[in-house]
Amino acid sequence: MTLKDHILARIAANGPISVANYMADCLLHPTLGYYTTQDPLGAAGDFTTAPEISQMFGELIGLSLAQSWIDQGAPDRFVLAELGPGRGTLMADILRATKGVSGFHAAAQIHLIEASPVLRETQAKALDQYDPTWHDTVATLPDMPIFLVANEFFDALPIRQFVRDGSGWRERHVGAKGGNLVFGLAQNSPQPALAHRVDDTKDGDLIEDCPALAPILSEITARIEANSGAALIIDYGDWRSLGDTLQALQKHASVDPLTEPGCADLTAHVDFEAICSALVCAHSRVTPQGVFLERLGITQRAQFLAQALSGTALDQHIAAHRRLTHPEEMGNLFKVVGLYPKGKTPPPGLDP
Repeated sequence: MTLKDHILARIAANGPISVANYMADCLLHPTLGYYTTQDPLGAAGDFTTAPEISQMFGELIGLSLAQSWIDQGAPDRFVLAELGPGRGTLMADILRATKGVSGFHAAAQIHLIEASPVLRETQAKALDQYDPTWHDTVATLPDMPIFLVANEFFDALPIRQFVRDGSGWRERHVGAKGGNLVFGLAQNSPQPALAHRVDDTKDGDLIEDCPALAPILSEITARIEANSGAALIIDYGDWRSLGDTLQALQKHASVDPLTEPGCADLTAHVDFEAICSALVCAHSRVTPQGVFLERLGITQRAQFLAQALSGTALDQHIAAHRRLTHPEEMGNLFKVVGLYPKGKTPPPGLDP
């Protein structure tokens, strides 16, 4: 049975499903889901993330977290955590860049939050010398200071979509027609959680809501406030959700998200206003990725690495720097949110 067959049978038995439930099935079905059955990253996969573009990204993230660790008194035991570690490339670059930071590696315990068994195997090979521990959720991380990074993690969390209809909302759902999956709309119903969006939307406007976002952030910020630490969240999106941003990528090209469930990556833009609104303890700062990396010295690092390169390798290096930082590439669409305890300074690279 294909995942499409499974979803069609589910709809036939129980009726249309929410976009969130559809995304959850597509990405994390135990035997047919996208993340549970394959490695989606890199040139041979369906998309490429910043750590795969250049080592500079992970190096600078690592040095920012290490300096934040120093600024908070260099606790002698702490959790160095990553949400959705991909192939382990980002964490490997973080650890390589921080080898020279006195006491950092001796104090760090590596913890990875990863749902995909395929990617866990890849991460184990990339980080075999560091003895990482894996978790299904943030809730099971040890109770100690935490320094955490999440790169392109929140964009893959399932979203619900709602279309404004008068004073109420109609939820967008996935149904079936002629053996195919199709989008439809549920009946108008009040949505108290969306009351704050009535003033800035009109009939027909579509907005997105990520139910899993607030609980995850609450867990992270509570740990930071109780034990000290910091978190860097890097993802793409805008300040406030408006419009349909659900997208599917297959072999680095956009495809219809309903055509081949389980065979393409599904993501949606992150609502950074929702991230900041979900924070009940720690302070936060939001900075465009390009600005963040420039503040950390990516151009100087790029110039240093370029000295040993020539020809195609040099061209690729220059292109990687541009892709990470230029406003028309990842520089503005991607943003960095830094979380840190009240009364402490933000991680380097964020607004002073």
